[in-house]
Amino acid sequence: MSRARAVQRAGSVNCALAVAGVGLLGLTACAAEESEERITVYAAASLQEVYEEIGELYTEETGTEVEFSFAGSADLLAQLEQGAPADALVTADTLTMSRAQEADLVSESPQIFAANTLVLATPAGNPADITGVEDLEREDVVSVLCAEQVPCGALSAELTAAAGVEPAPASEENSVTDVLGKIRSGEADAGLVYATDAQAAGDEVETIEIDDAEDHLNHYPGAVLDAADSPEAASEFLAFLAMPEVEEVLAEAGFRTADGETHGED
Repeated sequence: MSRARAVQRAGSVNCALAVAGVGLLGLTACAAEESEERITVYAAASLQEVYEEIGELYTEETGTEVEFSFAGSADLLAQLEQGAPADALVTADTLTMSRAQEADLVSESPQIFAANTLVLATPAGNPADITGVEDLEREDVVSVLCAEQVPCGALSAELTAAAGVEPAPASEENSVTDVLGKIRSGEADAGLVYATDAQAAGDEVETIEIDDAEDHLNHYPGAVLDAADSPEAASEFLAFLAMPEVEEVLAEAGFRTADGETHGED
């Protein structure tokens, strides 16, 4: 039996917020002995691996089950606009979250939990000898990018424009995971992906850092949805994301802090 099931859960966001400065042990004190509560969180595709780990940690600490639905942020918003049931939304940019607010889908002001930046990724061995973003203009390079209407695509457009580069991608994808999939498979010679996705891919890809990439960040805001079945538990989960122990998990996965710093920077 986990320690989360051996103590009483208050079951409100006020408790989670009150213990945010204490850490996971403090949140454990708010856990139910036998909680059967479940929440559904819609989250950006680039969060999948790290959020699955965080979700397990949260369930262990609180007894509340978390069911995630991962997709491109724009796709998640479209599903919610069509009435898909969920309790919380975490997007890969502030613009998509603003659109959710404009559509009256969220019930409270969003909070930013992390940031991400882009790197160049190539298949293992870098067969096209990619060295920088300027190579995305080469006629002999098959590149793939996110579509500009999704967060990773908007950031890619911002970064390449700042570098004076006009890429001509062979395809534009609806999520960063789709871009990475084509790079992994060798269908593309290079593409722009989040640093966290490249890190998670390990030896399957080569990663090339981009000069001044830290000047171009996407931020990850989260908010409770207005139609949430379990708004208090959803708010508690979002409070959990801001705890130092969880921020450590995000940092290990390569995410930056909410203000754009890398872990350990002053």
